[in-house]
Amino acid sequence: MTIYKRSSALFAKAQQVIPGGVNSPVRAFKAVGGDPIFVKEAKGAYLFDEDGNQLIDYINSWGPMILGHAHPPVVNAVIEKAKKGTSFGMPTEIETDIAALAVSMVPNIDMIRFVNSGTEACMSAVRLARGYTKKDKIIKFAGCYHGHSDSFLIQAGSGAVTFGSPNSPGVTAGTAQDTLLANYNDLENVTEIVNANQGEIACIIIEPVAGNMGCIPPVAGFLEGLRSLCDAHDILLIFDEVMTGFRLAKGGVQELLGVAADIVTFGKVIGGGLPVGAFGARKEIMSHLAPLGPVYQAGTLSGNPLAMAAGLAMLTELNANPEIFESLAAKTAYLHEGMAKVLTAQSVVHTINRLGSMISVHFDKTAVIDFETAANGNNATFKKFFHGMLDQGVYIAPSAFETWFISEALTYEDLDQTIAGVEVVVKGW
Repeated sequence: MTIYKRSSALFAKAQQVIPGGVNSPVRAFKAVGGDPIFVKEAKGAYLFDEDGNQLIDYINSWGPMILGHAHPPVVNAVIEKAKKGTSFGMPTEIETDIAALAVSMVPNIDMIRFVNSGTEACMSAVRLARGYTKKDKIIKFAGCYHGHSDSFLIQAGSGAVTFGSPNSPGVTAGTAQDTLLANYNDLENVTEIVNANQGEIACIIIEPVAGNMGCIPPVAGFLEGLRSLCDAHDILLIFDEVMTGFRLAKGGVQELLGVAADIVTFGKVIGGGLPVGAFGARKEIMSHLAPLGPVYQAGTLSGNPLAMAAGLAMLTELNANPEIFESLAAKTAYLHEGMAKVLTAQSVVHTINRLGSMISVHFDKTAVIDFETAANGNNATFKKFFHGMLDQGVYIAPSAFETWFISEALTYEDLDQTIAGVEVVVKGW
């Protein structure tokens, strides 16, 4: 077993001044046991921790490192921009440049506004939907995570599930009453909710490919059904593409699956690894935002020049090289097939979900299509799997409720090493 003495010492020190020793709960390893690993640096497909270990990285900062860590064009863009100042609180030309590029890449949006996180993007998108429709209620899906804004912490996935608090203290009863909870991939359930709340629902917000209960793609007809339902009842459809935007295709899930959203939120890839979020829609909707309209949203660091430089460099490369998405999907399929072969040969009960460059392993025989089936997985097995893979030099998400993210920096040799690691781990059970 690999020893992480310096990481453990750093964690003990961090716990004295940071709640739980971490600045985002899933990092604390409570779901898998042990102390979290402290990263010293990263390059390409690899993490290098404070104890000198090299790890193949399958979280990639939870998605944005689609081209690998410390990608030279991104790093160079940030360095050059930093030399000219790090924040102004005033308009800069680069904000328009990245906005124009993003709008050109994504279907069904005419305008986009940049914020500082995916949470902020989703929160602002819902406020905009309420202001536009003049209705209060929203529908979200059990297991979908849209950040830690109050409206979203009702049966949220990811960390909220990992720590057993899907309905967080601090969320008011009034807020909870305006958030209607639906079952993912269950169009009949959504229809029932809409019919029971006629004329009151402003929007339906969804991860069009869920990533916070593992990777869960939409079943055939589900997103199309939501689109039709929204059209019939004057409800706005919000795609939370914080994870999937600019990752599954240039235009995200809208392009990949051919379903149009009214508002789309972004994060992760759009910032090239720096803190960025954004939301976009057609001009008619976006014109309701201040200073054009009455829906207020603001942020001192929104459109931060360093973040804009990183994001512009990332999107420019993805836009110029769309074959990257095919390469990523092929690598993910290769990893899927290799792991499935090993797990099947060793009689390990499992289900693997995958779409594009997102993939997750669930230790259960039942198809994983929603929050309930995701929660059926054998988490004791996952804990053993996580630590076993760590000992094999492979870092996966420290939670059974998270998707893995593949980066283009991963080589087929890395994938083979990962598959070989899976075999070593499960043979040792």
